[in-house]
Amino acid sequence: MSPAIELIGIDKSFGPVHANKDINLTVEKGTIHGIIGENGAGKSTLMSILYGFYQADNGEIRVNGEKLVIADTDVAIDAGIGMVHQHFMLVEDFTVLENIMLGAEGGALLAKGASAARKELKRLEEEYGLEVDPDAVIEELPVGLQQRVEILKAMFRGAEILILDEPTGVLTPSEADHLFRILGMLRDQGKTIILITHKLREIMAITDKVSVMRRGEMVATRDTAETTVEELAELMVGRRVLLRVEKGEANPGDVALSVRNLTVHDGRGVPMVKNVSFDVRKGEIVGIAGVAGNGQSELLEALSGIRKPHSGEIWIDGKKVVHADPARIRHAGVAHIPEDRHHMGLILPFEERENNILGYHHLEKYGRAGVLDRQAILEDAREKIEKYDIRPPNPMLKTANFSGGNQQKIVVAREIERDPDILLVGQPTRGVDIGAIEFIHRRIIDMRDSGKAVLLVSVELDEIRGLADRILVMFAGEVVGETTPAADEQKLGLMMAGIAS
Repeated sequence: MSPAIELIGIDKSFGPVHANKDINLTVEKGTIHGIIGENGAGKSTLMSILYGFYQADNGEIRVNGEKLVIADTDVAIDAGIGMVHQHFMLVEDFTVLENIMLGAEGGALLAKGASAARKELKRLEEEYGLEVDPDAVIEELPVGLQQRVEILKAMFRGAEILILDEPTGVLTPSEADHLFRILGMLRDQGKTIILITHKLREIMAITDKVSVMRRGEMVATRDTAETTVEELAELMVGRRVLLRVEKGEANPGDVALSVRNLTVHDGRGVPMVKNVSFDVRKGEIVGIAGVAGNGQSELLEALSGIRKPHSGEIWIDGKKVVHADPARIRHAGVAHIPEDRHHMGLILPFEERENNILGYHHLEKYGRAGVLDRQAILEDAREKIEKYDIRPPNPMLKTANFSGGNQQKIVVAREIERDPDILLVGQPTRGVDIGAIEFIHRRIIDMRDSGKAVLLVSVELDEIRGLADRILVMFAGEVVGETTPAADEQKLGLMMAGIAS
């Protein structure tokens, strides 16, 4: 039986950046094949060539044994290839059904096409366990269900080969586990799945084979059952990688950040943070654990000045914060790495050097009297690119053209290198590869060890337990308990579910 996909000698450059170098890859039918590598290794570029977003400079593609020139995505879709992107390609104010139909309306009479689409959607939901309300508006759905819509959209177009690019980057652990069950079901139905990820837990849990890319090259392919996390990590990075966080004991000092009876409403006036109080001391990392959507995001937004609290008090270094906005908060010595780098951390059409100073562009080192010193900005960007290993090392490249992990490193570098007294961190390693995770964790611990106060929010329980000195658990907008990183995982899980404290 011919393989589902064969990529032979695929080569692709973007100007001076050689993204794919003579890549060979074979994906067997009815399997889940993982592709892993550091951010910027060329994984997404390779799959974008397969899906018709880009055309290779050299090389050959075979689908089910037949040579195919994939000039655009229409050719890929006609060949039975579907792709679920890392950042969803959905129209947020359309319904599920409207998004499913978009581009495949079934003729000028939309009512007839919609009726047929609704029947087909119901069949797909029942066959693959992908239940979702067809009349729900996308922006009102949690990200786990939005991703399900993306999968349904591909299946609706007849996909037999499904590419998923970093599918769990925006999912909670429980949502990721549910996705794995769906992927296993699709494989059992004979579908072929290509899973792009940097999370080795996912590779070991769900794939049959795994291929490793490093700096644009394919360096190895392994049967998943015959490899280890340690071997894959070393193949990805090219050196041995610490798979645990190493840190000494904390030496907490005076209170740097104090929150008293804080209540925060969302845009609809619904209380998302309810009467929360806690302290963060200099020289410690306080982690906030909880399932996404339990008030952590609104708490960070209030502390960073993005969202105005409904009631309560925030104290920074013993001074009460009044009428705070992000500029005043930064001036008080607080830096913020937001949870959503695209909506709050970066302006994607800006160049890397411009995002590198975003929010700090008024500082004297970047110019005077309202006139920016472009040379100083460029040199500062180059220094951070080298220190944080941002790839490609081009400060004049549009930020949208960096991989998700390298975009995250741009934000981390900008905020940490300001040497703040207090660091607010939301999902610091979301969409980041294992080598960069190790690097970012080290920077956060260095901040603590230099006497800074760190408040960390993460849905990755292992990350919270590895980094935090104290853990606060939030459920339904309230802090329901405090514990230590040594706490039993089951106890923490019950606290996150609001069952125990």
